[in-house]
Amino acid sequence: MGATYKMIYLDHAATTAVYPEVIREMTPYLHDYYYNPSSSYKEGRLLHKKLDQIRTVLAGGIHAKPQEIIFTSGGTESDNWVLVNAARSLCGKGRHIITSAIEHHAILHTCHFLENCGFDLTYLPVNREGFVAPAVLEKAIRPDTILISVMYANNEIGTLQPIRELGQIAQKNSILFHTDAVQAYAHVPIDVSSTPIDFLSVSAHKFGGPKGVGFLYAKEGTPLSPLLYGGAQEQGRRAGTENVAGIVGMGCAAQLSLEHMTEYAGQESSLRDHLMHRILSEIPMTRLNGSSQKRLPGNLNVSFYGIDSATLIAMLETKDIYVSGGSACSSADQAPSHVLHSIGLSDEMALGALRITIGHENTMEEINETFENIRSFVQKLRQIS
Repeated sequence: MGATYKMIYLDHAATTAVYPEVIREMTPYLHDYYYNPSSSYKEGRLLHKKLDQIRTVLAGGIHAKPQEIIFTSGGTESDNWVLVNAARSLCGKGRHIITSAIEHHAILHTCHFLENCGFDLTYLPVNREGFVAPAVLEKAIRPDTILISVMYANNEIGTLQPIRELGQIAQKNSILFHTDAVQAYAHVPIDVSSTPIDFLSVSAHKFGGPKGVGFLYAKEGTPLSPLLYGGAQEQGRRAGTENVAGIVGMGCAAQLSLEHMTEYAGQESSLRDHLMHRILSEIPMTRLNGSSQKRLPGNLNVSFYGIDSATLIAMLETKDIYVSGGSACSSADQAPSHVLHSIGLSDEMALGALRITIGHENTMEEINETFENIRSFVQKLRQIS
């Protein structure tokens, strides 16, 4: 922590560095403006107004209305809330929920909980590139289906789902549609005014904001029962004193990221494509995981035949190069990734997968240095085996 040595950080899907501007913006709200935004006196009213201003910024990023933005502690809470809300609010209509086989564990583990509560879950398969086919979704719908939840972009392989088509199918069948957009918000364009989305989850630390804060977009008029009970915060839908400094930081990060989104996406895509081409063309027995075209700008996931990625990651760390083998939320689990299994990889190829996620601050020099080290270490590991 606080190291000054040269480091190459390529794990931006796990978390991003907080913008310096965000830290400066947050600091007064930790020290000077520490009041409760629910207080009736002037300082409290001013903070309440500040939160509403940030709501407007966040809503603008997805073409929503400010009143449709609810502050949460992040993507996990937002995902849990939507699923549990559907189970509570709509169980009289039905007990069937549809999701995909490659969702984040915040969705999958909540689905498993609901299965234990008597709900029926369908986990849609994906193709080799990680796409949910609209026809497959349509076929899975039943008269008792109450919610469809498919992530906007996968956190491991970066595949961007055909969200508009999936949302249209949900809308046509009068079924609520949720998307986990934690990896996508402020990285790719999202427009809820032209895409049928009822709920959308976001986490600030994926786009230069602080950890422990995020938001849930809930389309106006959509049923949403509280997940937490207590005070009347967030229009009575989410009790608890707001994390003012965190929300201020999230708003600042969103503003910066949205303003530079096209520029940053271009930089990241260029670096990713360069690294992808070098790995696939210069290192034998490698495989790209996910779509070669419809993927997050900075995401690259590659499997190396005959390699244990955990060993390769540790070797790269000795050179101060930080990458991952999959989701940061499951990095302690040495079992093959459920995402990679779902796109048809064997255990061996799944355990040989490296996830490299590039940020706008990375340079071509860093990418080439990373490649040279990967190639060298892969050769050494294959010689040993």
